[in-house]
Amino acid sequence: MKEAIILLNMGGPNNLHEVELFLTNMFNDPAIIRTKSSLLRRFIAAMITLSRTEKSQEIYRRIGGKSPIVGLTTSLVTKLQEALSDEVMVDFVMRYTPPMARKVIEKLQRNGVEKVFLIPLYPHYSSTTTASSLDDFEATAHAMGWSPIMVEIKHFFMNDRYNTLLVSLIQETLGRDHPQEFELIFSAHGLPQKIVDQGDPYQRHVMAHVDLLTTKLHEANLYFNAIHLAYQSKVGPMKWLEPSLESMLQGVRTPNVIIVPLAFTIDNSETDFELSIEYAEIAHELGITDYRVCSCPNDHPLFVDFLVNTYHKMK
Repeated sequence: MKEAIILLNMGGPNNLHEVELFLTNMFNDPAIIRTKSSLLRRFIAAMITLSRTEKSQEIYRRIGGKSPIVGLTTSLVTKLQEALSDEVMVDFVMRYTPPMARKVIEKLQRNGVEKVFLIPLYPHYSSTTTASSLDDFEATAHAMGWSPIMVEIKHFFMNDRYNTLLVSLIQETLGRDHPQEFELIFSAHGLPQKIVDQGDPYQRHVMAHVDLLTTKLHEANLYFNAIHLAYQSKVGPMKWLEPSLESMLQGVRTPNVIIVPLAFTIDNSETDFELSIEYAEIAHELGITDYRVCSCPNDHPLFVDFLVNTYHKMK
């Protein structure tokens, strides 16, 4: 039986022209804009896209004219394929920008794939990310009349291999400096409070993840001056998860801060621009003199190792 591993993620514009496509697809997702009327959703999506496209294009212009997410994911897939050799086919699907589910499924069909291992690249489960990506892939396959065996995972924030990688990235960012001189802030992507109140487990997963990582840091003899959790990327007037990263930065006691992008596995505009440029400027205005942002796992060898191990456990 021919098998394939498919990594799932949100995606990001491959060029400035795709920014409008990215926004249109994202805000037309029923998991993001939750209205009973599809007509109303399309109207809201069109208004948001119209108001945000130019500003978003400027953001991507400042980080090289595109999101880094596709290039980094391509590199990750290449390394994962090399690690697994001919044991299994490896590819990836983006939710809102190419490569999207239909094109990848066509490739899987041509290659005679009969069993697919779906690995969403979100450490924590949310209906807005994990469920949206899984549902989209499965619905597209069904609409195309393709019915392989599908095996999926829902989250991996509790995985020790993955958390060992995150501790390693934190150590790399700290370098030779002493952890007691720094405050560590785990920054997770925000979510409207309303979605959490409806039963989405994302916040619970994030909080449990911070506890696990704090323990693991202490086991590695890394005792920071303080460890915090904050949320970033708020959009619109609705109440979102708190505290915000900006309010957290206002309250730190030391002039040295390390930010860990907790909810992302692949660097994107929210790490390369929002955290590394926008919040860096805010931090310096607040008197924080040493502001550092951890890299995401990206195509790190330990991330490849984690994915290989995950695949073998899913079999």
